[in-house]
Amino acid sequence: MATTAGWAAETIAALKREGLRSGGARHAVIALLGGQDCCLSAQEIHDRLRAGGSTVGLASVYRSLDLLAERRLVQRIDVGDGVMRFEPAHAGGEHHHHLVCNDCGKVEAFADEQLERALRAVEETTGYASAGHDVLLRGECGDCRGA
Repeated sequence: MATTAGWAAETIAALKREGLRSGGARHAVIALLGGQDCCLSAQEIHDRLRAGGSTVGLASVYRSLDLLAERRLVQRIDVGDGVMRFEPAHAGGEHHHHLVCNDCGKVEAFADEQLERALRAVEETTGYASAGHDVLLRGECGDCRGA
């Protein structure tokens, strides 16, 4: 997987090759996403930027995310709560999946090579060429289960 700093630099370079400026809001969104290990909503991105002293508006965050998603530089993640989340799209097909707590709404990333092998085996046995997959597991996180 590309490093988070690597993703941010690659993303800015890709936009520059297209002749798009990396304005303050877009650059801030890219830098913030590049430092995350899981998906965030537009509101969470906005809140974190504001907490860091940025004056980026929520509408600018949404515009930046839409542009990045259109170019497949970020992927949209739907965990079923009506709020779209975003995370860097890494080249080479490497990715992670998500655990969602039904109680507190926390979303966490996980990766499992055995699961990936099982999914590849399904492709082989069915003859289906999958373009991608998302795995979302729901339940109670350790904090809520222990409460």
